[in-house]
Amino acid sequence: MKHFTILLLVLFLSSATVIAQTYTTPNTGVDWTLADIANASPSTISISGTEFTLQENLVIAENDKLRIDTDATVLIEQALLITVFGEFEVTADETMFLAADTSLPYEGFRFEEFSVITIQNATIKNGGGLRVLTEDFTINNCIITENVEGGITTGAVISLSRGTPQITNNQITFNELPAISSAANSQVSATISGNYIEGNNTLNANRPQINLGTTSTTEDLQIINNIIIGDPLHTEAGGIAIANLVGGTIRAVISGNEIRDNRYGITILGGNATVEISNNVIEDNNTQGNPNLGGSGINVNSPSSTIEINAFSNQIRRNLWGITLQDEASINLGDTASNVGANVFSENGNNGEIFALYNNTANTISALNNCWIEGVDNTLVLAESVIFHQQDDPTLGEVLFDPVSCKLLDVTENTLESFAFYPNPTKNTLNFATDFSIQSVEIFSTNGVSVFNETIVENQNKVRFHLSSGMYFVLFTSNDNQIVRKLLVD
Repeated sequence: MKHFTILLLVLFLSSATVIAQTYTTPNTGVDWTLADIANASPSTISISGTEFTLQENLVIAENDKLRIDTDATVLIEQALLITVFGEFEVTADETMFLAADTSLPYEGFRFEEFSVITIQNATIKNGGGLRVLTEDFTINNCIITENVEGGITTGAVISLSRGTPQITNNQITFNELPAISSAANSQVSATISGNYIEGNNTLNANRPQINLGTTSTTEDLQIINNIIIGDPLHTEAGGIAIANLVGGTIRAVISGNEIRDNRYGITILGGNATVEISNNVIEDNNTQGNPNLGGSGINVNSPSSTIEINAFSNQIRRNLWGITLQDEASINLGDTASNVGANVFSENGNNGEIFALYNNTANTISALNNCWIEGVDNTLVLAESVIFHQQDDPTLGEVLFDPVSCKLLDVTENTLESFAFYPNPTKNTLNFATDFSIQSVEIFSTNGVSVFNETIVENQNKVRFHLSSGMYFVLFTSNDNQIVRKLLVD
């Protein structure tokens, strides 16, 4: 009997060590800091200088606020969760949310509906992601890296549910799940802008790095000015997908992005969609290597004609397919009214053939004023050779591509052959090399504000600056040319 009692005690104590307690703020309208919570409940948070260790689940009640406005490192013990019903405001210059033991990830963050969330200048690492159930969510200039599956999110490291969340100027890299997602019927019209997104979906599931469902009927989803880089080892990970599978609406603008080295570039799936795809560089999205399963720079697949896709001024190179259309899908690639065309295609092909545009539908496609084979004088015969449509299969719709044009790239392409800048990402220096003279270097924030401008003297090939980490645009100006490039500052 004595041995049995001791065994029960041991089992009880073992169980107790893995059942986390929860501290909930008192819901009295208090503006809390981490130190305030530590003073109120030492068992919840311990302090060592600017290092805070979370030892219990933490809940911020509906009428309370947690404010982090001074630099801090928050170490979170295994499987713990931060849940917010009220406000969560992180505005310090540097805040770190890390696992107390990197081999024992924490559960993550859950932001309940109607909570108010602002997170800036933070690093979020080794946890289970951010489940965003609120309409009022902003995350800016943060590093979100090496987070794991099995925590609070299932679709992506940032999982959205509603409203118009703002995801801007962040580095989202090498997480086990995709970078950003929303549910099929969630009606999210996020602004996803100025982010550097690389190598997410390290579990190599059949998901893109940005994977979104339906949107608001009145507000556009905006995916603009991001860099989205895949990892060739993750052959199932795509670039961007927006899908309407539940009878909702898609309103979206996808513009100014660089999308490289994914399984595919951009996919629009489903009907009732109005989408602008413009000024993107979509290159080398061919990592899976199977043209029967993907590899398009842009793919549109719709079961109905209730779809309006306008694509212009995109550069589409070295994908397994340039643009593919399936089922009842349609796309406007240039017309005589509002779409300038000006899409550029180069070396999109598989099995020894080039496919700039594959119209696998019965629809007639307008595709005027595009450059179908980059680097040469285009003719109608050359354009025909890289477009698959009614001329190749009488059951398919025709592509109207006369006139063709590559004029917009003449100066730029010759200029780019002799231009390079590095490093990127950088901290506070930028080198450039060119066969022509640069007169000035100007850096802009993603909202167009000039934050650095320097006149370049003869033989100068470097500039120094001091900017906050985030995404910027650099304008290099010479006598005859202007070159704009995206720049990531660490």
